[in-house]
Amino acid sequence: MAGRLDGTFLGEYEHALDDKGRLIVPSTLRSGLGDTFVVTRGLEACLFVYPLEGWREITSELSTLPFTAEDTRMFTRMFYSGAVEVTTDRQGRFIIPSSLRRFAGLEKETVFIGVSNRVEIWSSERWAAFCERAETEYQTAAEELFRKSRD
Repeated sequence: MAGRLDGTFLGEYEHALDDKGRLIVPSTLRSGLGDTFVVTRGLEACLFVYPLEGWREITSELSTLPFTAEDTRMFTRMFYSGAVEVTTDRQGRFIIPSSLRRFAGLEKETVFIGVSNRVEIWSSERWAAFCERAETEYQTAAEELFRKSRD
């Protein structure tokens, strides 16, 4: 199963965090992320992972937001202050800083998910809870999103 199709990250992959805070990037996602990528605080208590090119794109977009708006300042402070550039070792492992592990509740079992232009890292427990909530709203959300796109 490919982790990236036509530039889009796809799939769900389970991996365990080791005692040193290292995590193996699923082999199907490695080519899309590259050896060096950026990890930062995400939303819903997960981590966002961007290939360097994707990081440049999102930071370019964020730079157009008005810094005079309080919500912009709050979001960009949290987003950028949590960001770290990481490089994988020969086994495809990288270290997640302890502050990001605490933020995302990562202890042992994790889930990588492909989400279009980024990868997300979730604690297995939080991902299962999110999926349980989302499954009941998935159809309604789809209907609403597609209705809005036609308006």
